[in-house]
Amino acid sequence: MAHDALRAAGRVASAWRGLPAAARIAVIYLLARLATTAIMLIVAAGSPPDSRFGADPTLVDYVLGWDAQWYWLVAFEGYPSELPLDEHGVVRENAWAFMPVYALLANALGFGVWGVGALIVSLVAGYIACLALHALLARRLEPDAASWAVVLFASAPLAALFQVGYAEALFLAFLMLALLALSARRWAWLYLLIPLMGYTRPGVLAFALLLGLYGIHRWLGRRDDPLPTAHILHILALGALAVAVGFSWQIFAAIATGMPGAYLETELAWRRGWIPGIEAFVPLEGWVRAAPLWFSLWGLPEWLGHVALVVLVAGAAIMLFTPAVRRLGPEIRLWTASYVLYLLAVFFPQSSTFRLLLPLSPLWGAAPRSRIGRWITLALCLAGQWIWIAAMYGSGNTYWQVP
Repeated sequence: MAHDALRAAGRVASAWRGLPAAARIAVIYLLARLATTAIMLIVAAGSPPDSRFGADPTLVDYVLGWDAQWYWLVAFEGYPSELPLDEHGVVRENAWAFMPVYALLANALGFGVWGVGALIVSLVAGYIACLALHALLARRLEPDAASWAVVLFASAPLAALFQVGYAEALFLAFLMLALLALSARRWAWLYLLIPLMGYTRPGVLAFALLLGLYGIHRWLGRRDDPLPTAHILHILALGALAVAVGFSWQIFAAIATGMPGAYLETELAWRRGWIPGIEAFVPLEGWVRAAPLWFSLWGLPEWLGHVALVVLVAGAAIMLFTPAVRRLGPEIRLWTASYVLYLLAVFFPQSSTFRLLLPLSPLWGAAPRSRIGRWITLALCLAGQWIWIAAMYGSGNTYWQVP
């Protein structure tokens, strides 16, 4: 009987390997979404009355929760021509902080119900992101490692964002496709994907930096990897396009509102909720000011926050040179460096920091290679989902629980 069981298991394994990659990834993605849905239902059943959603929320409540309300507002009301101000004349939170592609696409696909469209877009975009990630990593890793990276990506601690009304899943789909196009040197696709990224979610300026670093990398290695003039022109043109798209939203907001700093003032409205009195955006200031703030909130010395920041940045830099990351290829390494520098320059770390780290998801390709290491990592991912959905998304009722 044991022999028959082994033979049956072998046939199943053989049949699994014989499936097309898209079918295998579809199964992985479906199982991951069922696991996330189960966690959501369990968390919802125990939701405290003082949470944002109240007692006994439904999955529909979760789909339409938190920032999904802003995207809904963009879809149905557009962007304000006059910025809302508080009693001191300071700009308050408003829709200009949210890009239009996700909101409008969800509206178009929602059959008259925006939440339905939002769920469809997030689910489909998540699957596309998984497909593109697998194709990207398969260029550098063995098939088993690429598949496991998809398993961990689809089951990551913030995988709930693949099935709620946030733009992250759509941005990740465009990003993974863009990295794949860059790796394969399919330049034409990037002329489409860069604007789509730029008007889905902030972050395209990091891609502009990636293209600059990629151009330097190609130039330095041109003896081993020839750099034709056509490639140089594409890299320069795409870099210019990414910069133009990245800054264009500020211009659109300024024209629509008549206020030159409308977009930056809108973004600072969220930051002022943490540190009142901020007068202007200063690159790199966010992390420098947030580090002592958080350590003081934890009852620790403020100077320790600056030490932790230095250690964090140094650790990120060292990670790029580890063998596991190096084997992912220059495109992923340079993207990781670019996005980390972008976050350091523009972001104010607060409770949504983990969500802002999602564009670093290609690093799942550097996950453990041993079987036990992979299963332990998957278990930690699912536990992380439970914690994030329960403590942050589902039960948010205080400042550190904003997802």
